[in-house]
Amino acid sequence: MWKRRVIKKKAVTLIKLRYWRMISVCFLIALLTNTYSISTSFLFLQIPFVSQGGDATFSLGIPNSEALIDTVSHLLPDTYLSAFFSGSWDRISAVLIDLFSANLSVFFASIRTLSVMVTEDPGPAVAFLILGVIFAVIYQLFVNNILVIGERRFFLETRNYRQTPISKIFYLFKLRYVRHPAWVMFCRSLFQGLWNLTIVGGLIKHYEYILIPYILAENPQASRKDVFYLSKQLMHHNKWKFFLFDLSFLGWQILSLFTFGILNFLFVNPYMAASRAELYALLRRNYVLSRSPRYEVLSDSYLEHVPSEDELLISKALYDDSQGPYTKISYFAPEQYPVFLFSLQPPLRAVRTPVKVERKYDVLSYLLLFITFSVFGWLLQASIQLMTEGALIREHFLAGPWLPFYGAYGILVLLLLRRLNKKPVFVFVFSVILAALMEYFLNASYETLTGTTLNDYSDFFLNLNGRIYLGGSIIYAILGCAFLYYLAPRWTEFYMKLGRTKRTLLCALLYVLFIIDVTVSSLQLIFG
Repeated sequence: MWKRRVIKKKAVTLIKLRYWRMISVCFLIALLTNTYSISTSFLFLQIPFVSQGGDATFSLGIPNSEALIDTVSHLLPDTYLSAFFSGSWDRISAVLIDLFSANLSVFFASIRTLSVMVTEDPGPAVAFLILGVIFAVIYQLFVNNILVIGERRFFLETRNYRQTPISKIFYLFKLRYVRHPAWVMFCRSLFQGLWNLTIVGGLIKHYEYILIPYILAENPQASRKDVFYLSKQLMHHNKWKFFLFDLSFLGWQILSLFTFGILNFLFVNPYMAASRAELYALLRRNYVLSRSPRYEVLSDSYLEHVPSEDELLISKALYDDSQGPYTKISYFAPEQYPVFLFSLQPPLRAVRTPVKVERKYDVLSYLLLFITFSVFGWLLQASIQLMTEGALIREHFLAGPWLPFYGAYGILVLLLLRRLNKKPVFVFVFSVILAALMEYFLNASYETLTGTTLNDYSDFFLNLNGRIYLGGSIIYAILGCAFLYYLAPRWTEFYMKLGRTKRTLLCALLYVLFIIDVTVSSLQLIFG
């Protein structure tokens, strides 16, 4: 037996002790996956059917609602569903769809493809639209689902280990163990989708499968049959209770709507995640203690029992070093899960030296990082656009595969914020401000010089003169933090291995190409 009030009380106590880590994890998961989609809706909400500037070099793609409504009106004309999406209900239904749907979604990527095919003459654009759907599927399988498992792992560990790092959400990537968990999560999505066709069966199966990410977080090597079996057994006689448990957060979710999702970020999401982790811990503990069938799969006893320093020393002394590289390089990080005792060890090639965030950069390193981050930004933007709009890349000032804005932003983050690296919250806030100022200045300058708009965000809910919007600045800030804390040190480490001569030649070649591109593009802009 379990009581909602007791579980929630434990969750609240835990949040008080781990507040900033928990909201940081939930914030990242909300932005990188389709979990907590309502939290990010206001950041990326496009006001339906607001016309975008015709003189804009590019603007973001059509909202989910517009794609869905156009598709329904063409495929199912003169039906109740089509009538619901028309007339006085069109704006209300559109806002609801955009509020409760994820930005990166396989379903809506498919809807956009279908929308173009039924409303326009698709031509060769269909190939990019289909490619966008494929990219969305790959992202869902190998990024979204793996990060969801990582989030569950973080909340399971942080119950007993105060210093559980935020990077724990990437732990399966660090272990280089992705394919099997991705396969199990794919099966879960597939079976859930099929059961959803029966409506009632879909709701029942949703709660039957709800613990699958937690079981994989505890034991990623568990077979598909074992994972599904254990989730079913753990939820036996508990599905209705779990439904009421979720329903008890409804008031918080409604209240969060009045704060434009801010309350979700600051409290509701960590509250729900911590509560669910406590509930899973209780259910799996009772299951293991009762020695129920296949309880051995729930083998991570260190999630419940925190080993003493003596136990760690004895365990390390008795542990076979051939089992994995963690045993050879491990150290006893205070108040963190003892990674070297985890059942799954990474391959030797996956183990790297710790990232040196405080490292110094010479002029050559800054030059290479500028170009590298510019190319990285182009690839990232092209991938996102492919998944959300079905186009390879928007037209932009330069012809080459680089976006200098990313490079300049990354270098400024390094120069201005590197000394604050031990205060990640401040780094993030200042990165948001820096990105907003830079993009606003860029768009305003371009508009002054050319008389046209470079980026048009005028249809976004939280925008400033159509030149910047809050969601975009936050995404840039996350990239800036990733650049400061991981990408810049790792890329510099790689370039250093080339030696100074090769680095100099590579830098010279890249800048020759870049200067040619800038020169030719500038002449085209000036002389039309």
